[in-house]
Amino acid sequence: MTAFVSHTTIDCHDAYALSEWWREVLGYVTLPDDPNEAGDEECFIQDPESGHALLFIQVPDTKTVKNRLHLDLRPRTAARDAELEVLVAHGAEVLADHRGIHGPGTGWVVLGDPEGNEFCILRSEAELDAAE
Repeated sequence: MTAFVSHTTIDCHDAYALSEWWREVLGYVTLPDDPNEAGDEECFIQDPESGHALLFIQVPDTKTVKNRLHLDLRPRTAARDAELEVLVAHGAEVLADHRGIHGPGTGWVVLGDPEGNEFCILRSEAELDAAE
């Protein structure tokens, strides 16, 4: 059997607000023929380069435990620490800092989005190349 991932779905309390937050963080876009609007119970955003998509679905349940699945973000141009500052200024919360665990310039930071969903910020491709 083979399959492919159509999109990644994120349950949340406010589909529109959270999709807008992530759209800005990731540089994703809405679909021209199906724009997201305040009050929508389902909001879809997509990476214009890769086509990867996130679907936000409004649910009544509250997040209660650690995510079993999360996003690992790699900055397209900025360094990890610069991107971390931007994410925190945008409303992300630092949950755990694992920078330097394998020596200087290594590691990642675990953050929470405005609804507490965990995600990580990794080093950029340029930082990885420079470490080799």
